[in-house]
Amino acid sequence: MSDLSSRKLSRRKLITTGLAATAGVSAMGVAAGIAQKYGLVPPDHGGIYGLGETLTYASQRLLTRHSLAREFSRSQISKPPFANEIEPLTDKFKRLQAGGFADWRLSVNGMVVRPASLSLDQLKSYPSHTQITMLQCEEGWSYIAEWVGVPLSHVLDVVGVLPQARYVVYFSIEPDTWESIDMADALHPQTFLTYGMNGDELPVGHGGPLRLRLPRQLGYKNVKFLTHLTVTDNLKGFGKGLGSASPEAGYAWYAGI
Repeated sequence: MSDLSSRKLSRRKLITTGLAATAGVSAMGVAAGIAQKYGLVPPDHGGIYGLGETLTYASQRLLTRHSLAREFSRSQISKPPFANEIEPLTDKFKRLQAGGFADWRLSVNGMVVRPASLSLDQLKSYPSHTQITMLQCEEGWSYIAEWVGVPLSHVLDVVGVLPQARYVVYFSIEPDTWESIDMADALHPQTFLTYGMNGDELPVGHGGPLRLRLPRQLGYKNVKFLTHLTVTDNLKGFGKGLGSASPEAGYAWYAGI
């Protein structure tokens, strides 16, 4: 677990922070200082929008840490669900696809007791869960689908996350496609390693055979074609140190909705 779980603001401090945030720019600095004190600073806090990113992330963590994304009924599933354009498939992906993804592996390493390389069959052998949630894109479109998979928290239990871990970095088979989340999102019950959709295998157009499903954040955090997880206490050694490829391209690291 992250040490964030042991750093909880008292109700009085939370109210004080909320009042300060309404008082102007100087008060925003006070709120940012409190966010720093309690470890609620996103890795992309240093840019031109850094203060705003920090306040957004800190307030979301304080107010919605345990909240659930809305779930829908089967009658509300989009028909057909929208699949945004994907990059041309690599030769490596095509070879795996031709073999029915039998050789697909999800490797897990970093701050874990038991590093692992998990096949799809192994992932499917774990207790499966289902959610009917909306995927919302930063471009404005959305759709509702039924997603089937194993909670990421279960896989992290299997490999044994070390107490000092703070983030999970996750990588796609697509070149230069990677993201990260904090342990609050990694352990959230709706964060899935998803291999099924709408009663069938997860289609390639939607990131099959395996994608991360993170319904409390925007679509670009829900990385497709997942192949690798690294558990870490620091994001500075990944990419440009901003937490993911998204802020390197101008988006926010934390994309909570």
